Amino acid sequence: MSAHRSAPAPAAAPGPPPRPTRRLVRTVTVVASCLAVLAAAVVVGVRVLGQEPAVTLLANWTGHDEQNFRKAVIEPFERKYHIRVDYQGSSAESQVLGADVEAGTPPDVVVLTGPGELAQYARQEQLAPLEDLITRDDFGPSWATPLADGHVYWFPLKADVKSIVWYPDGVGPQQRRKAAHRPAEWCVGMNSGATSGWPGTDWIEDILLQQSGPRVYARWARGDLPWQSKQVERAFDTWRGLVGGGGDRDLVRRALTTPYLEASEPVTDSPRGCTLEHQASFIRTQESWRRVHGDYEPSGRLIPGATATGAWEVSGDLVALLHSTPQAKRLIRHLASAGAQRAWNASESGFSVHADAQPAPGAAGSAWHRSLAATLLDEEAVHCFDASDAMPPSVRDAFAEATIEFLAHPAHVKTLLRSLDTLSDTPGLTWVPSVCDGTP
Repeated sequence: MSAHRSAPAPAAAPGPPPRPTRRLVRTVTVVASCLAVLAAAVVVGVRVLGQEPAVTLLANWTGHDEQNFRKAVIEPFERKYHIRVDYQGSSAESQVLGADVEAGTPPDVVVLTGPGELAQYARQEQLAPLEDLITRDDFGPSWATPLADGHVYWFPLKADVKSIVWYPDGVGPQQRRKAAHRPAEWCVGMNSGATSGWPGTDWIEDILLQQSGPRVYARWARGDLPWQSKQVERAFDTWRGLVGGGGDRDLVRRALTTPYLEASEPVTDSPRGCTLEHQASFIRTQESWRRVHGDYEPSGRLIPGATATGAWEVSGDLVALLHSTPQAKRLIRHLASAGAQRAWNASESGFSVHADAQPAPGAAGSAWHRSLAATLLDEEAVHCFDASDAMPPSVRDAFAEATIEFLAHPAHVKTLLRSLDTLSDTPGLTWVPSVCDGTP
């Protein structure tokens, strides 16, 4: 569904001349220089017709999620404020944003999954502070985290729970315990194009959290606990035992080559090709889990050596402001509002952690969605942000690559961890100061 096209925005007060659109600049950069004059003429024509977007927004939602986002969040904003939103959805948003920033044409507003990446942009003075535009008390401390300069640069629009294991309806507790000790019963897909390996980082992070607790996890996520520590190495070894790294070569090959969105497809086979999937809450919307009426249980019940209670790894799509224009600031206030967050939450494309955005008890919707929504707002639980997403981008990417190498060659673990320690000690890296609720 295409975005609602409302009337053109009213004329703005005098100010700096409008900058060229990001797509135009990218086009001029890539194609031959002889097309520049034609491209500029197109921009002039668009402006004359009054069709130039008033605010640009880059996020990673495409397909069904993009349709939900447009219908639930963007279109109501456009209708209410008569400000058009030029939305670009890309699964390679980090690369797109990096190219736009380098070209000097970043979007007005961006939604990224990594606070580590946003912290780096904040350090480069690419982001505008948000504390005057949002109410921090609407979000928990692990979601709208101030950096060392005291400013808040992001807030969550969408959240997910990661410390969970999915299974088909009718698979009882005893069956799940047995399946957890059989590597072939795990649905594993490590392939994700340029970002392959991140499902492995989720595994390692959650195992470390469940075995060693939030304090150890938080120290590691902010660069204070060495990769070569016994706790981190134990997490790697536990993962190898669960999914069969270095054992059944066919099993490892399948895990390394399977796209993560296809990992659960064998769960619908007869007999089943796999039974359990350690994956974030968003995977429940996949057709395979819909068909088998998938349910979940906390991962700590199935991870060997787990001792933490009430600790959940979480992730989020975080909103940040790059150009503090009146239209962009209005969009920020809208995205942070309970109404917009509630509308996005109701679509089952994700969850909101806004204090006033959750559905009332007894509201319509699936039981699994209501249960996970309550988990995200449980004030007695400890929520720890995805550690690799909070790490500096260079460390995050190396960690993802290391999980692939480790799954194929587990004997290389000490070399891999030593290399990650060396990289983490690189001067000038920006680490997020806090990733867990109430954990120093």
